[in-house]
Order: sequence, then C-alpha cells, then structure tokens
Amino acid sequence: MPVALTVAGSDSGGGAGIQADLLSFAANGVFGTTALTCLTAQNPEGVSGIVALEPDFVAEQIRQVRRFFAPAAAKTGMLFNAGIIEAVADALGGEPAFPVVVDPVMVATSGAVLLDPAAIDALKAILLPRAAVVTPNLDEAAILLGEAPSCLQMVHGAAVELAGRYGVPFLLKGGHLDGAVVEDVLAQPDGTVRIFTAERVHGVDTHGSGCTLAAALAAGLACGLDLEKAVERAQAYLLAGLRNPLAVGGRRYIRH
Repeated sequence: MPVALTVAGSDSGGGAGIQADLLSFAANGVFGTTALTCLTAQNPEGVSGIVALEPDFVAEQIRQVRRFFAPAAAKTGMLFNAGIIEAVADALGGEPAFPVVVDPVMVATSGAVLLDPAAIDALKAILLPRAAVVTPNLDEAAILLGEAPSCLQMVHGAAVELAGRYGVPFLLKGGHLDGAVVEDVLAQPDGTVRIFTAERVHGVDTHGSGCTLAAALAAGLACGLDLEKAVERAQAYLLAGLRNPLAVGGRRYIRH
C-alpha cells in the first residue's frame, strides 16, 4: 500500500487538520503517517488556543517517517510560524523525493489566525517553490497576491499569476464565491489552465474541506495518478462527502 505523510496541526474537534487528513488518506487507498506541527483547542464554534511544537521536533517526526516508510507523497497544512516552515522545508529536502501538496493554511473559518503574519515571507520563499501543487482558497490567494479575487474571471487570472510567480501549479479553490456551481482553477507555470466544476452543496459545515481536498489530492499522487487525475478524484471524493454528510452534535459534517 502506498504511504502518504501529512505535516499539519491537530484539530481537537476532529473536523480538520491531521484528523481529516488521515481519514482522507485511508478512504483514498493510502497508509497515513503524520508529523504534528501544532495542537489546537477548538470545536465547531471556534479556536480557543494553539500550542506550536518545537521546529526541531517537527523535523524529527518527518525524518523518522522518511527513514522507515518512504512516503510516496506528502501534504502540508497548518505550519503556524517561520521556524516550523524552515524546519519542514529542510526535513523534506531542497528537491523533495516525492510530490508535496502545500495547503497554505492561514486563517480558520472562525477567523482564528493559523499562520503568524511574520511567517508569510518564509512560506513564499521556502516552501511554495518546492510544491508539486499549492491549494489556496480565495482568502489565502489574496494574501499571497496582495489583492482579493472577487469574480470568476479574477480567480482565473489570479491562479495563472500565482503559478507563474512561484513556478509551480496552483489549484485555486473558488468555493468562497457565490453561485450554484463552484469552480476550482488549476493553473500551470506555462499559463495552461483547467477548470474543475462541482455543484455547490448547501447545509453542510465545510470546516475541514480544504484539508480533505488537499489530503485526497496527495493520496492520488501517492497512488501514481498525474496531477489532473488526482485533482479530479480528490474533488469527487470531497463532493461525495458533502452530499452524504454525517450528523453530529446538531450539525452536518463531511463524511469520509
């Protein structure tokens, strides 16, 4: 069985972070390993506390996984500060031996800050150029670009600009825009664009949807799919989980 690695934070509410990643890995046919970056105290109503682990310990988790398991792909999520970003990049290597999906987690749905603003430059300079694909939502793209895409045409242009700027593919997720159809834009550094569309599902808590998509994408790459096929499968997996949600605590959540 292929092995995938998630480098991300823990969500005590179970909906996002490594909890969602491991569920996504298992459902998509890979064995999941982890390197914890942060512990969060949270539930669906918000985040009350964050404890970041020491960067050296984060890196040691990655090294131990790599020594034994030889991951076929990895996914990064919440990294929180520049020290962790630097340690993760060093542990993965200058030219990672396997594809790395970078989900540039910055702000929680509740508004909690999940990346120190001082760490954004480190993310841009050290980690993004090493990615097999970067999967920002519109808020994260706005931080990376310096302006917020506010319509589908701007989303397409933003994806192309980001891919060209960092020299790696960007999958810019359009779920934060209004409309019955959600468009995700995959842009290559050469300007090539492919649009992935899906119906919008209402009435489901989307907390963890970004983690779920990125982890499923990493699983597809670990299984040997090319990038476009991996995006197709990951989007289908997320859509199925939204269409058939779990009812827990009076809310409906993505099913894995």
